[in-house]
Amino acid sequence: MYAKGKIIDYTFTNVPQRIVSLVPSQTELLYDLGLEDAIVGITKFCVHPIHFKRTKKIVGGTKNVHFEKVKELNPDVIIANKEENTKEIVEELSQICPVIVTDICSIEDNLQMILDFGKLFGKRTEAQKWHDKINFAYQDFQNFIKDKPSKKVAYFIWKNPYMTAGKDTFINTLLEANHFKNIYKEKGRYPEVELKKMRLEGDPDLVFLSSEPYPFKDEDAFEIGRFTHHAKTVFVDGEMFSWYGTRILKAFDYFKILQTKL
Repeated sequence: MYAKGKIIDYTFTNVPQRIVSLVPSQTELLYDLGLEDAIVGITKFCVHPIHFKRTKKIVGGTKNVHFEKVKELNPDVIIANKEENTKEIVEELSQICPVIVTDICSIEDNLQMILDFGKLFGKRTEAQKWHDKINFAYQDFQNFIKDKPSKKVAYFIWKNPYMTAGKDTFINTLLEANHFKNIYKEKGRYPEVELKKMRLEGDPDLVFLSSEPYPFKDEDAFEIGRFTHHAKTVFVDGEMFSWYGTRILKAFDYFKILQTKL
């Protein structure tokens, strides 16, 4: 298992050679660590790198894993996530082989996970390089953002019902890194919200409509905009705000561009 950036519970005698990854961002991380040949199974949502859809076995989605397909792959380890995969899925998969469940809420958690994966999979040098690059980019971004004024934001992730990102999420961590004050931070992790109450609950300066997991469209922006006072509605790349692993290196450049447009 995993807890706040630390692998626990499992000690491997040998470096795992066959990996099934059930988390899109962690699939990308494993690839960037040089583990392409070791990855034998992924989910249908693992879209980076794009050629994996042709070369790796698809074992279902993050919430509906085909256990027999996983078992047929004879994995040494399965990589899951507390948020992406349910406890029931993890428990059943544990009957096949060890399951490492990550729990990433902060940039520090993410950096530690990269180092731990490097240790686990015999890729310490590669992991350290990624750790250092991301840490440098983070420090550079902090310098970039330090004089930017704080703005109130609502970050929408779902419709029917409308849901936003709240506290103790990686999304909220990156919002705060951008000097965005999440008006729903104290409402839970992914609270359902009523549009008609949005002005009373925080009256945001910005409304972010994420590209994932729900693909918001122009009509959604119009509908939500009817319930704000002066907020600017912005479509944002959900991968940049919600994917951890190595994706965050690209996210810092994305945030700089986003800041110039607000």
